[in-house]
Amino acid sequence: MKTGKLVIGIFSIVLSVIIGFQSMIAGLGNTLSENGEAGGSGGFILGILMLVAGIVSIVQRSHCGNAPVIMFVIGGLLGLILAGSYSDLYIWSTVSLVFGAIILIFNIRNKKIAQQ
Repeated sequence: MKTGKLVIGIFSIVLSVIIGFQSMIAGLGNTLSENGEAGGSGGFILGILMLVAGIVSIVQRSHCGNAPVIMFVIGGLLGLILAGSYSDLYIWSTVSLVFGAIILIFNIRNKKIAQQ
C-alpha cells in the first residue's frame, strides 16, 4: 500500500507537468479563437491540484490522510465540468478521479489493518 501511494504520487507529479503544458496551449487556443471556453484554465487547475495531491500522497504514504483524495476528486470534477472542446481534459480528469478512488481504497485498507 505504501508502494502504491508512492507510485500514484510519482505518476501524478509527472502527469501534472504534461497537463500543465497542454492546458497552456489549450488556453492560448481558446483565447485566440475567442470561443469563451475555460478548458485551458480548468486543465491548469487540475494540473496544480494533481501536483499538490501527488506530493502529499508521497509524504503521507504511511498515514491514512484523505487530503490527496479530496484534491484528486476536486480536480477531476473541475476538469470534467470545464473541459469543453479540450477533449484530453476528460481523460486527465478521469485519471485524477481514479487516483483518488485508489488512494481512498488504500486508506480504508490501512485503517482496517490498523484496527486488527
